[in-house]
Parts: sequence; C-alpha cells; structure tokens
Amino acid sequence: MSTILEPPRSKREAPRSKRALTLSDLADRFGPMPPWRIRMNPHPGTATEKDLLRILDHEDRLFELVDGILVEKDMGFEESELALWLAASLANFVGPRRLGRLSGADGPLRLKLGLVRIPDIAFISRARYPGGKRPRGAIAKVVPNLAVEIISRGNTPKEMRSKLQEYFKAGVELVWFVYPKSRTVESFTAPDTCRTLTETQTLTGGDVLPGFKLKLRELFSKLDEE
Repeated sequence: MSTILEPPRSKREAPRSKRALTLSDLADRFGPMPPWRIRMNPHPGTATEKDLLRILDHEDRLFELVDGILVEKDMGFEESELALWLAASLANFVGPRRLGRLSGADGPLRLKLGLVRIPDIAFISRARYPGGKRPRGAIAKVVPNLAVEIISRGNTPKEMRSKLQEYFKAGVELVWFVYPKSRTVESFTAPDTCRTLTETQTLTGGDVLPGFKLKLRELFSKLDEE
C-alpha cells in the first residue's frame, strides 16, 4: 500500500497514552483474546495512528487501533469466503442503484480520533462521502452506515460487545454479526436492539438498504459446495 501525505500530527492522531497497559488491563479490556492478536511494539496503550500507517506501509498484516492498542484482525478461510459472498450480494444491490461504496476486510475506517476499525464489510452511503467525494487514503475518515463482522474463533464476546458500542456511538446505523459455525446472523439497529436470524430466514437491509434481501440458506450453503 502506498504512503499518503499525512497532515500534522496534531490534526491526525491523539497523543500517546501516558500509561502503558499491563496484561491484566488487556484481559479486562478484551477478555480471553489470543495473545498473538495484541501488538506489543509499540507497547499497548501507547500506539498511535502513525504506528498503524507504518504497519500498513511495510507489513502484510492488518491491525485495528483501539485505545492506543494495536489489535490484529482475525479471519480464517471460511470467514473470508462468507465475507466475499455476502459482499458480492451487497455489491449487486448497491452498484446498479449507485447508492454508495463498499469496503472489505482490508479497508481501515477512522470512526473518531484514535479509533480505527476494519469491518469485514462496510457500506458507506453517498450522503456520507467526506466533502461530497468518495473516501480515499490508506485510512478513510468516514463512518459507514452498515458494518458487517464475520465472527471468527479468535474473537471474544467482550471484544465484540465493545466494538458494537463503538460502531453505534460513532454513527453506524446497522450492524450484522455473522456466525459461520451456528449459521446465524445477529442484526443490530442499536446496541440493545437485535434480531437473530437462522439460515431458514431472510436477511434484509432495513432502513439502511431498503429492498435488499438475502436468503441466508443461499449464503451459508456456499460453505457446503465442493
């Protein structure tokens, strides 16, 4: 990924935390997360967006920035496959209608200063384009309307509850948590408002993508194809 011109630090990122976090702090923050997902250099609690940009430029790894902590994305082959099929369905709906843009699991989004998340799929309506122009740059400064997370084995319930709160606090309107193992989808319109769908039901876009419908049996059956 190419290096972009960066604004002065005061406008780009929050200052480093005064206190580095301990292992106990991390366990309290994320739950029993696999240790390899936490970047130890820079020390947790002190990382900035500048550190994240350096990784994007020089390493083939994806990290999110949360409270000064660099957390590596966790996705296996099955999760990646589901994300692609779901993204294809969304693209077939969004594209012809010119509703906005879609990003994937390697598209960092700055939800606020010091908080960079990478949804497995995100939909950004044209009304949310920064300055009326489509998002650009290594890290797009934009809050999506829809954020989709394909839940992997390395994700902890505490981590995902925190991420859910962050999404809605930032202005996300709809969040889907997709569970490959149970073949269910949790559709959130608020942190405490959830509808759980099984593979016999149909996923819809609600007020964010009116008219979008996807039979979950069609989505999850992709995992069974030879």
